[in-house]
Amino acid sequence: MPRSLPNIIITGTPGTGKTSHSELLAERTGLKHISVNDVVKDRECHEGWDDEYQSWIVDEDKLLDAIEDEVKQGGCIIDWHACDLFPKSWIDLVVVLRVDTATLYDRLAARNYPEVKLQENMDSEIMDVLLQEAKESYDEEIVVELRSITADEMESNVERIEQWFEQWKKDNAP
Repeated sequence: MPRSLPNIIITGTPGTGKTSHSELLAERTGLKHISVNDVVKDRECHEGWDDEYQSWIVDEDKLLDAIEDEVKQGGCIIDWHACDLFPKSWIDLVVVLRVDTATLYDRLAARNYPEVKLQENMDSEIMDVLLQEAKESYDEEIVVELRSITADEMESNVERIEQWFEQWKKDNAP
């Protein structure tokens, strides 16, 4: 059964503004914001805590099972730093948020990330890891890369995604 509303992934290195974008987009469109971090914690989709990285060790199978029914209905914004585990059939748009490394460093340091986690995320951004992951996992025409440094850029990004959303609804109307 075709979905009446699209599913969007907002992805990017931690500190790129995924949650801020997702919350604003959900508010403006009525789509449901699914924070994967919250799902992992609240629905126990993990294999325990990693002391070195100060984060949960995600059980991807449990995670997918936990959100499958919701996402298959459509109308979800999935907010997480990875995207390659979500089936192609679930996803209509993948937004990869990017920031310059100086801004990213400041944002991650402000979160008191352990040095090893901070450095791994910096390396990931420098090497375009999440953008490449998105392009390898989904049809390239649904992958969009957006800068997310200033509040004005976030506003512009959300407006652009809203326009895409309105067009999707027209193109997929019954």
